[in-house]
Amino acid sequence: MKQQYFEIGQIVNTFGIKGLVKVNPFTDDMERFKELKSVLVVKNKDLIEMQIEEVKFHKNVILIKFKGIEDINMAEKYKGCYIKIKREDARKLPEGTYFIADLIGTKVYDDNGNLLGKVEDIYNNKVHDIYVVKNDLGKQILLPATKEVIKQIDIDNDKIIVHLLEGLI
Repeated sequence: MKQQYFEIGQIVNTFGIKGLVKVNPFTDDMERFKELKSVLVVKNKDLIEMQIEEVKFHKNVILIKFKGIEDINMAEKYKGCYIKIKREDARKLPEGTYFIADLIGTKVYDDNGNLLGKVEDIYNNKVHDIYVVKNDLGKQILLPATKEVIKQIDIDNDKIIVHLLEGLI
């Protein structure tokens, strides 16, 4: 099932005394934050739409000034909160690429139709993504996201077909 919202970062701390917050980004493209006019902040399971006044970059974090958050005490209340955007506000992906949130939980089959498990996690090893697939018994398979291994991704039907190269299992 396609995700309605995407987590794009987490507020990890305050910055200065004028209400800025430090955000740990969950996206490859930090510049993306400059294009956003507003975001959804998850506070006590509620989605609060907050207008962005200013975005700055500091080391490997993003500094955001939200409208209405004028001092450190107000900013402190959002520490630990996650930041989301609506799917329609996400950038369009190039052909053949997918949002990780859409792949998590997808069933993975080998090219003989055998269910291997579901995608539990995806991480990058600097060369390519690695799909962590786990079956009902807890057995885990690590699959490199290469053309030789990943043969078909069908998000609408909750299905990924893979070719198991020798040595993968």
